[in-house]
Amino acid sequence: MALRKRSLGVVAVITAAGLGLAACGQSSGGGGGGGGDAIELTITQNAIAGGKNAAGANFIANWVIPKFEAAQKAKGKNVKVKFVPSGVDDEQYKTKLSLDLKSGKGADVIDIDGIWAGEFAEAGYLKPLADLVGTDADGWDGWSQIPEAVQGLATFNGKKYALPVGTDGRVLYFNKTLFQKAGLPADWQPKSWQEILDAGAKLKSSGVPVPIQINAGTAMGEATSMQGVLPLLAGAGGEVQKDGKWAGATQPLKDALGLYQKIYGGGLGDPKLQQEAKGRDKSFQQFAAGKIGILMEGDYFWRGVVNPATGVAKMADRDQVVGYAMIPAMEPGKGIRGQDFVSMSGGALRTVNPNSKHPKEAFELATFTLSPEGLKEETKDGNVRITPRTDVNKEILAGEPLLTYISEKVLPLTAYRPPVAVYPQVSVALQEATAAVVGGTAPDQAAADYQKKLEGIVGGPGNIAS
Repeated sequence: MALRKRSLGVVAVITAAGLGLAACGQSSGGGGGGGGDAIELTITQNAIAGGKNAAGANFIANWVIPKFEAAQKAKGKNVKVKFVPSGVDDEQYKTKLSLDLKSGKGADVIDIDGIWAGEFAEAGYLKPLADLVGTDADGWDGWSQIPEAVQGLATFNGKKYALPVGTDGRVLYFNKTLFQKAGLPADWQPKSWQEILDAGAKLKSSGVPVPIQINAGTAMGEATSMQGVLPLLAGAGGEVQKDGKWAGATQPLKDALGLYQKIYGGGLGDPKLQQEAKGRDKSFQQFAAGKIGILMEGDYFWRGVVNPATGVAKMADRDQVVGYAMIPAMEPGKGIRGQDFVSMSGGALRTVNPNSKHPKEAFELATFTLSPEGLKEETKDGNVRITPRTDVNKEILAGEPLLTYISEKVLPLTAYRPPVAVYPQVSVALQEATAAVVGGTAPDQAAADYQKKLEGIVGGPGNIAS
């Protein structure tokens, strides 16, 4: 997620400007009947016309609001919706949003980054949807179209706190031209970590400068966690947090760090690249230039990096040269939940402010934005992305092979980061562990050092499983 904030769902933002006029509770308090006072709702995103996430702002203002008001009118309800735009830094937004929710303010419908959900829930800023709107929360027909793994993004302590807006997934990308020279198949799909290492060895023998690139170290920030150690941890059957306990120097962590050692200590990866301030950007350029054989990344890499038209490292022949495969477990069946393949995902959420005076109507507005019609409208004109709904994805991703692949193959088996306040610090400690191994520290020692740091972060050894 310094993994790029995805455009596949705007991350929520509320600013002081406008909220004095458009906070929850500014309703006239009428019943909302056809002839009575209007029910007034506000909806906000980190989006503003002509600026940040402009397409999202236009979708809400020009499609959602008029269509929703008309739909409510047809049901005999007088509902008026106001969009509260903004376009600031995500962390600025998070701080403002926290203050608004804490003090009983904020828009009725808000978007948040999925990683904030548990933190806000623990603080009492968000409440389970069922507590706010009753049986309608679980009765929404959209749930049947959202894979259980994706629903997990909106779930905390077994309860749904929001609606998933969109998600993504991680895969292994590979250069088919380099693979052909190394005698490797164009339809490569490794079934174990050893098969990745074997492919790397063949690439090295054929002269590829960097056979394998899996993000490591602190310079790459959250990209190391999401496109590196967390998928590997999942592939070894581990989770960074489970049942309220944080994983310390567990065998899955040692196994994950052991793979880093085999790659970077065995000459299959470039250790220096992991230490450079712009190492991740450099890895993109090297892959596009045919100098990296295998790269673990998210769908952003396909959409935004090697995109022939708009990428930051354009590959004119992307569709012919770039292959992709699922990330295998260490061995078949050894991944989390006994899986053969694994992935990690992030995404945004849309939820109802517990301070809303009209939570049922607010929930209706939130679900309206995620209806098939709404999502098709939002993702047209070059804004295609993976939506949370399989029915919509089957239609809008028809001409997008990689996004279809992730939607159909990867999302059903993906996993998410723990949505709790302390996670970012844990993530940095994991990044430091990978940096240590790339720098020559033994995996067991790096895992032990990580556990010591973890004890200081999560409140002592009582909160750690090792």
